[in-house]
Amino acid sequence: MKTSLWRRHVLPFILLLGLLAAATLAGDYALHRLNLVWVGRYLGSPGTLLIIASMVYSMRKRKYITSGNPKTLLTLHEFGAWLGSLMVLIHAGIHFNSLLPWLATVAMAVNVVSGMVGKLLLERSRRHVQGQRDHFQLRGLSRPEVEQAVFWDAVTVDAMRQWRAVHIPIFIVFVVLALGHIFSIFLFWGWV
Repeated sequence: MKTSLWRRHVLPFILLLGLLAAATLAGDYALHRLNLVWVGRYLGSPGTLLIIASMVYSMRKRKYITSGNPKTLLTLHEFGAWLGSLMVLIHAGIHFNSLLPWLATVAMAVNVVSGMVGKLLLERSRRHVQGQRDHFQLRGLSRPEVEQAVFWDAVTVDAMRQWRAVHIPIFIVFVVLALGHIFSIFLFWGWV
């Protein structure tokens, strides 16, 4: 029986994204309920540091550094970026005090989603479509029949291949907005 690309790959992605949203809401709710809202104000810094630390994988991938196991660094990148994003999202909370922090938060959220698309969906989906092609060929279907059978899955994979076109520029936008937010905090607190 053919398992759908949606059920096998897209749904787990949506569930993991939903977990991030639920953990954010639960963390913010808990801080408000326990009258510890002030803790959320300080989660932005360690969250940002975790996101920055997770960039070691990207530097290794682009050969700016040569040490470290790429697979281990990828795992640390994924976990550090996810946890750091959770902390920053709890830091943002539901407070609408200024536009710049919210723009940075939105850019970070889009970057997290695009990174998760790259990790969770693209490679698995590519393998899934190839496995379906192999399966249909083994059943004796002609090449046009195979392509017709996997058409919508292949279209989905082709659309997902564009994830880097979003991931890297949005990361740059996130960094610029986050630096603007951090600078404005230093400015308003009188540290600059």
